[in-house]
Amino acid sequence: MTHTDAVTLPGTPPLTPAGAEKILADNFAPWVLDLGLKVDSVDGHEAVLRLPWSDRLAREGGGISGQALMAAADTATVIAVSAARGGFVPMTTVQQSTSFQRAVLGADVLVRARLTKLGKRMAFADITMTAEGTAEPAAHATAVYALLD
Repeated sequence: MTHTDAVTLPGTPPLTPAGAEKILADNFAPWVLDLGLKVDSVDGHEAVLRLPWSDRLAREGGGISGQALMAAADTATVIAVSAARGGFVPMTTVQQSTSFQRAVLGADVLVRARLTKLGKRMAFADITMTAEGTAEPAAHATAVYALLD
């Protein structure tokens, strides 16, 4: 992606992890906050969130549930769009497709959302989810968002 594809708000400072954490706290439903997501980094058109391991998120067999991974991917994309736009803007998920490749057992998940295109009204993202300490993806998602502001 080239930065000419990006739409950013002029004169706004870059989004910091602390600012991204505030976006999480101020704009997400309580059940999403219950996932315990933490912002590891934000950089231009990318955000990395950490989904902490929890037995509460495990399904039968001990792996983190797909529902938790999909919610984490969706949330990471909102933070990536916010980073690119210089702050939170109203948006809604139009499409998300997730492929699960391997179970995550007893490890945090790093959720890396990277914008592949950001326009005035639409954003497209590629999301990779890996168990901490591994290089092999546990899941991969793509998402499309409508920007409402």
